[in-house]
Amino acid sequence: MASCVSFPPIIGDDTHILILGSMPSVESFRQQQYYAHPRNAFWPIMAEVFGINMDRNYQQRCRQLIKNHVALWDVLKSCHRPGSLDQHIDPDSIVANEFDNFLQHHPHIERIFFNGGKAEQVFKCYVSPTLDPTFKHITQIKLPSTSPAHASMTFEQKLQLWQQISVH
Repeated sequence: MASCVSFPPIIGDDTHILILGSMPSVESFRQQQYYAHPRNAFWPIMAEVFGINMDRNYQQRCRQLIKNHVALWDVLKSCHRPGSLDQHIDPDSIVANEFDNFLQHHPHIERIFFNGGKAEQVFKCYVSPTLDPTFKHITQIKLPSTSPAHASMTFEQKLQLWQQISVH
């Protein structure tokens, strides 16, 4: 079973929106980029919602997200998982990222959006119970996974639901 360690967050000083995944895919690890699988809808959705230029390289797209007050991170710091599917994460291996310290250093975060059900489930199970009460006011919303494995929704259906991240 492969041991996975998440990437550091992509975040600016004035972030209002935090998008949380569960753990990067095998392709994301290979490229060292969030949402690197060519069929993952994340970056095309960001292009539609925030005008992110898909012709830009990864670092430039990340800077465009930061300019839009959006941060990316994962709920999990580490886990064991063969392949890319969230359903194969070994629950006994889960270690969550340290959110109290993170949110203390980023006090402008108003909304957390979960990229899929697994990210929300793991956050509610491993993070929420120990989260400092001063952070309980942050709105939490589950959105459909942008993963190509979540094929029960079309791109247009996912986009429609993801549009709410740009509403203040």
